[in-house]
Amino acid sequence: MSSIMIVDDAAFLRAMLKEILVQGGHEVVTEASNGEEAVEKYKAFRPDLVTMDITMPVMEGLEALREIRKIDPKAKVVMCSAVGQRQLILDAIQSGAKDFIVKPFQSSRVLEAVNKALAVL
Repeated sequence: MSSIMIVDDAAFLRAMLKEILVQGGHEVVTEASNGEEAVEKYKAFRPDLVTMDITMPVMEGLEALREIRKIDPKAKVVMCSAVGQRQLILDAIQSGAKDFIVKPFQSSRVLEAVNKALAVL
């Protein structure tokens, strides 16, 4: 079972993602509502994978992704974005994100992206 941290400033989206991931056989070990909190919790929990929203208060998802990758260059992060953030998605992939999922979430796509990222060594 893989440990996952969900990062999103919207509580209902975290709850939705958690339900999808738990039903898919994963364990959600912690959640964060902004990038700064995500970096601190990554240090504490060292999850197998992080789902990271791009647009958040305090610290954006891309900045948090870069900070987490400094701590752990092998960190597996799947970015979450709203439709139409193509440039941000490209920036995220260049910064080390393994994949991205688009809101509103589709269960099958979330699990496909997460399972694919976890399979990459």
